[in-house]
Amino acid sequence: MLPKVDIPGSIPEKCYTTEKVGISRITHDEHLKLWQGYARKTNELRDLMDHLEKDATKANQVYSSIRALKVDYTFAYQGLMNHDIYFDTIGGKGGVPNGPIKQAIEKSFGSYENWVQDWKCTGMGARGWVFLAYDKNSGMLFNYLGDAQNTYPVWNHTCILAMDVYEHAYYYDFQTARMKYIEAFLQVIDWDAVNKRFEHR
Repeated sequence: MLPKVDIPGSIPEKCYTTEKVGISRITHDEHLKLWQGYARKTNELRDLMDHLEKDATKANQVYSSIRALKVDYTFAYQGLMNHDIYFDTIGGKGGVPNGPIKQAIEKSFGSYENWVQDWKCTGMGARGWVFLAYDKNSGMLFNYLGDAQNTYPVWNHTCILAMDVYEHAYYYDFQTARMKYIEAFLQVIDWDAVNKRFEHR
């Protein structure tokens, strides 16, 4: 039986400093409702799965209760975790990183500038998310994209930075100008938080 997850009570105060680059308080406050919704649905789905009759004769890959619950669970729980990382890693000074993550980016991408270019391209090509993750097999960093909360997971990685590129993350402030949002995001990355995640990889 999985324990209940905590419902986020508020946006971290540091995140509101993003107003200086155009990512507004109202965007964050509305975004909080979605973050909370993923947590609530995670708890609801955990409860449903705990009480589901486990009958293999009723399980089916076309449709069955176990399939529906487990597929939707990945969407809810991954949505919660994606936003945990997103709100943990914004609200900083942005720009060129410091600490161990700087060396890791240079090792993996050649330079910070190369990483930025790849991040921007990945952000424009993604439908929902961009993730900077550490590959424990290769010892390198890679910018992954996600089209939904639960696509495309790669095992044996640690996600250390996440950028939401669903329209709800930027439309109020930037309308359809997604690149302006990405450029604003790059100015407010909290590299100290990213370094902490990287150190615990």
